[in-house]
This record gives sequence, C-alpha cells and structure tokens, in this order.
Amino acid sequence: MKVGILGCGWIATKMAEAMHGVEGVECYAVASRTLEKAKQFAEMFKFQKAYGSYEELAKDSNVDLIYIATPHSHHFQNGMLCVENGRNILVEKAFTITPEQAKSLLDLARQRNVFVCEAIWTRFMPARDIINGIISRKEVGEVRTITASLGYPLMKTERLLNPALGGGSMLDLGVYPINFAMMHAGAEVKSINAYGILSDQKIDLAETIHVEFENGVVATLQATMQSATDRRGMIYCTDGYIEVININNPEAVNVYDNFHNRINSYKIPKQINGYEYELISSLECIKNGQIETKEMPHAETIKVMTYMDKLLKDMGVVHTCK
Repeated sequence: MKVGILGCGWIATKMAEAMHGVEGVECYAVASRTLEKAKQFAEMFKFQKAYGSYEELAKDSNVDLIYIATPHSHHFQNGMLCVENGRNILVEKAFTITPEQAKSLLDLARQRNVFVCEAIWTRFMPARDIINGIISRKEVGEVRTITASLGYPLMKTERLLNPALGGGSMLDLGVYPINFAMMHAGAEVKSINAYGILSDQKIDLAETIHVEFENGVVATLQATMQSATDRRGMIYCTDGYIEVININNPEAVNVYDNFHNRINSYKIPKQINGYEYELISSLECIKNGQIETKEMPHAETIKVMTYMDKLLKDMGVVHTCK
C-alpha cells in the first residue's frame, strides 16, 4: 500500500526507516513546506514523489495512508486538510492541542468514512500484550499501584520551549506515562491531578501526575524535559510487582515476588525501530474498511486529550496556538 509522510522532521525519518522494513508498504510520497527539503527527504529514503506543499499530498488520491509528522500545533489543521480530501491519516502524538480539536477532527473523519489514528506507538507494541497477559493471569496478584516516569534533557529543543508550537513536557512526554497507566490499570479514570514546574512563558517543564481509577488503583506519574529519568514503569500488585524497562519503547518486562526475587522475565520481540506496529495496524484497518484501530480507538484518544487539557489548565500552562 502507498504511504505518504507529511512533514520532514526527525520523527518522519523514524517512520521512513520503519516503512522500508514492512512488507507490502510502498514509500510513495513525502511533503514539506519547501520542495527542496521534500526532494532531499525523498532521495534519502527512496520515496517516489516529493511535494513542496502539504496540499499537494492531501489531494493525491493514490496515497492510501498519510503519516502526519508536523509539530503538535499543526496536527489539527494538517489532519483536517487530509480528511477533507478523503485521505486516511496516522497522526503523531499528541493528537491535537485541545480535546475540542480532537473531537472536530474525529467527527469529520466519521462523516467522511476516513481512517484516523493517533500514533501513540506504545499502544501498539508487543510489550502491551505481554504486560496485560501477566496481569490477567494474576502472576503476582491484583494490581494496586502504578508508577511511571519519562524524562529527557530537552531544554535546548526550541519547539518544546515555544508556546506557539504547543511546547512543554505534557504533550511530548507526559502523554506516555498517562497512556501507560490507562493501559494497565484495568478501569476508567476517576480523578486526575497534577503539579507542574513552568517556564517564564508558562510552558510546563516538568509535572507530577496523580491518577485514581474507579477500581481503586492509584498511579503516580512523572514527566520532565529538564533531565533524564530512569523511564521505568512499575506495576505493584498484591503478590509482587512488574517492572517495565523504558515505558517509551519497552526493552524488558521483569516480574518479582514480594521478597524482591525475580520470578520471571519476558523478552521483547525484535523490532525494526518500534514504529512499524502502528503502521501495520493502520494499514490492516484500511484494508478492512475500518476507520479506527482496536489498539487506540477514537474514544481513548479523546479521553487522553481531555485529561491532558485539564492538567495543563490546572497548572496554568498557556499555549498560543489554539
């Protein structure tokens, strides 16, 4: 199937690399705001076509799926452009800036019968099923508490410091611990709150998030762009606990008893770079005439956007791109 990429930044290169390793995927077209950059990207990753505007790619009826790899601030307008032209899209996280944008985009997709998916890659990775299998088999009893952290030293990354580009830690990093807890708590969110550290421009540099779920499970989550963290996810159960090494792209899943003895360890299947799973799922849905994936259904995207919007407002974060 013919796949296009809208935007030629770093994240686009990762998807392009994955595309070359997935059987049946054709590197069809890439679009940038300048033809020169699009041509450079197309040559580097062997795409057939290069477009100097996003509109040209959106109007190309030969493309089966467009991966949107622009900054958060542009996901909504780029997504609407594609859906209005009948193009199926896989939109990099965070899906949009606000839940209202997310709802508008998904409503239009349903009206037009167009496939749309948020590319939160951890929802599609094999580690998700491994972890949920451990939980469902009750290898270490019932889940009671979840902790997760994700942090990188990103204070020199310009877009993350820019309110006009949807900058800050939450939309770029906090989305992962939130999804981690939601995937493994086994119930709906009852309440969610956060404390954050803000820049002079009212962008969140770090936050600690507390979540209570309807079944009594509680989660404490951290995200920061000020420093590196251990990136671990811990799921504490009545008879032991589960350790996930790197919640952003799991490297190992270990199981311990209450005496801290490791009783099991699960290897993660070899991957291209992790981006292939969301791509494979999206293309399978398109083949079957489905407009959303089971791994990240539209309702879950709206929930995550709603939670993050609440937390950002509570912390006093100001984005100027709405």
